[in-house]
Amino acid sequence: MKKPRGITLACNWKMNQTRAESKDFFEQLDLKTCPENLHLYVIPSFLSLETCLSQALPFPLKIAAQNAHGKLQGAYTGEVSGPMLAELGITTVLLGHSERRQYFGETDASLLERASGLLQQGFQIIFCLGETLEDYEKGHTEDVLKKQLEYLLPSNGPGLKAYFNGSIILAYEPVWAIGTGIQAKPEQIQRIHGMLRTLLEKATGKADQTSLIYGGSVTAESLSSLLACSEIDGALVGSASLQAKKFLQLVQEALRFL
Repeated sequence: MKKPRGITLACNWKMNQTRAESKDFFEQLDLKTCPENLHLYVIPSFLSLETCLSQALPFPLKIAAQNAHGKLQGAYTGEVSGPMLAELGITTVLLGHSERRQYFGETDASLLERASGLLQQGFQIIFCLGETLEDYEKGHTEDVLKKQLEYLLPSNGPGLKAYFNGSIILAYEPVWAIGTGIQAKPEQIQRIHGMLRTLLEKATGKADQTSLIYGGSVTAESLSSLLACSEIDGALVGSASLQAKKFLQLVQEALRFL
C-alpha cells in the first residue's frame, strides 16, 4: 500500500512520564535511522519538553507540545505561548484533543483562535476532531465532524485554508474510543477519512497535501490494519507509546508500509 503522504506517528504521552522517566525512555530507545517519509512525534508534558528535546537529538523524531495559547503573551494564567515553545525549539503543537474539549472546556471557537494564532507564528498543528459516544450512537458522526471542520474552513471566508499545505495534520479521534480499549473498525475510519478528504478538496484543493491520522486505543498490533487503508496516513497513539520497546514496535509496523 503506497503512502503518498508518508506515515505520521504522533505519540501523545498526556499526563504521564516525569523528566526522569522521559530520560529513561530515550536511553532505552534504539532508533538510529528512519526514512524521510516516516514522520515521528513524541508529545510529552510541558515539564518534560526540555528533557525530551535534549535526549532526542540523536533520533529521527520531533518533540511537540500538548497545547498552546494563540496569543503571544498576556494575562492567561496557566497557559503557554508560542514564543515560549519556540525558544525551546518546539515547532509542532497538538490542539483540540478530546480530553481538552471534555475536561477543560475548549470549544471549536476557542480552538480556532489558538490554531490561527499558532499557524501565523509558523507552527505546525496536529488538530483533533471527533464525535462522542452519544453522537456516534445517534448516527451524527459525519455532521459533528463537518461542523468541527467548518470552523477551520468556513464556507463564507478563507479561514485557515492557506495552511492546509502540510502545516495542519488532522487527527480523527472518536471520543468513545480513547482510553477505552475499543477501536473503530478500519473500514469505518477509511470512510470517515474519505469524507474529510472530500471536504478538504472542495474547500482547499489541497487534500493530497494533508495527512489524516487516526487516534483511539491504537496499539502496535492494530496499527497494521489501519495503515492497510489508503485514506489512513498514520496514528495518534497514547499509552502504547509510553515504553521505548512498544514505541519501537509501532515504528517497525509503520516501516512495513513504506
